[in-house]
Amino acid sequence: MSGGRLLILGASGHGKVVGDCAMAVAGWDEIRYFDDRWPILSACGPWSVVGTGEAFFAEAGAGDQAFVAIGNVAARLAWLRRLKASGISIATVIHPRSVISPHAVIGEGGLVVAGAVVNIDAHLGLGCIINTAATVDHDCVLGDGVHVCPGAHLAGDVQVGESSWLGIGCAVRQGIRIGAGVTVGAGAVVVEDVPDGLTVVGVPARPFETKSGLDLKC
Repeated sequence: MSGGRLLILGASGHGKVVGDCAMAVAGWDEIRYFDDRWPILSACGPWSVVGTGEAFFAEAGAGDQAFVAIGNVAARLAWLRRLKASGISIATVIHPRSVISPHAVIGEGGLVVAGAVVNIDAHLGLGCIINTAATVDHDCVLGDGVHVCPGAHLAGDVQVGESSWLGIGCAVRQGIRIGAGVTVGAGAVVVEDVPDGLTVVGVPARPFETKSGLDLKC
């Protein structure tokens, strides 16, 4: 992308990271934010929040690109699919200090943050997040909406289903299959396949029933 505006949906801390990465890319003339907390929320870091999510559609014009900076995966994918159906151009933001193989595929609406590595023949679906210093090795396949958190590491030929969350500092052995809607807890080491919908924690990772108020996604 060269020139035009980047219109970002979502003005949280994650949204600030997206803006910072986009500034490092230097591919857009202007960055503007939209969030349903507007007008109470008027800024996201150094950038202005100018309207709600619905106001985005009145604002977007020719030459603009959209990015969905919403951490909640269901909301992120719903917005991305709505934007695609509307024919709006969706940005993919890749920090220049990440390392991406020219033979890897990064899906639309994806974010790759500084220090991350995506190796040869890795395929990432719609709206994936490869966060700070995370690594995705050769031949990995990530479904739509997967979030690989800071410092998490996937060895080669790992498959991860749609909407799964791989927590900060976790590690996944080569050849592992992780289902859809899985949460891998912070620092966990995954050495066996994980079925859909489970939360796994520990070394080695084992199923865990979350208790009220406990957030394992940090």
